[in-house]
Amino acid sequence: MITIRPIALDDAGAIAALRREGRDYLAPWEPDRGEAAFTAEGVRGEIEAAFARAEAGTGLTYAIEDGGRLVGQIFLNSIVRGPYFRSCSTGYWVAESAAGRGVATEAVRLVKDIAFGGLGLSRIQAETLIDNKASQKVLERNGFEPIGVAPGYLKIAGRWQDHLLFQVLNPERG
Repeated sequence: MITIRPIALDDAGAIAALRREGRDYLAPWEPDRGEAAFTAEGVRGEIEAAFARAEAGTGLTYAIEDGGRLVGQIFLNSIVRGPYFRSCSTGYWVAESAAGRGVATEAVRLVKDIAFGGLGLSRIQAETLIDNKASQKVLERNGFEPIGVAPGYLKIAGRWQDHLLFQVLNPERG
């Protein structure tokens, strides 16, 4: 069973290990975070920064688990809760061993429930590299629709790359 839960400091070792194991697999899709991203100490620093974003109300970080085993992370970033704009962005990664089995699709569904339910947001945005068809399918299965291309949007794999932008609207938004 796929579940998500708030990230914990105790997850640092498992996350670092997954990143080391999947270094080549994840490299084309992720920013270069430096060598610290592959160490428990470096990941602990990332988790502490995630706690600060949660405290500020601007971001939430979750562990993705498959049968109780950590297999990736999913994020709600850039959370805005204003009177006229209630939105966030989501991103995720899963270990190579979890890819292609519906793990990411279910994790996105679960985080969408949090964003629209508990947080009361009206919109979620997601971004994929233009050629990342697997992530695009994950988003489309969760009701996300493409809304445009952002040139040079994120620095991924060492260079600024174009991204296809997606959004899904909360059907209950008022």
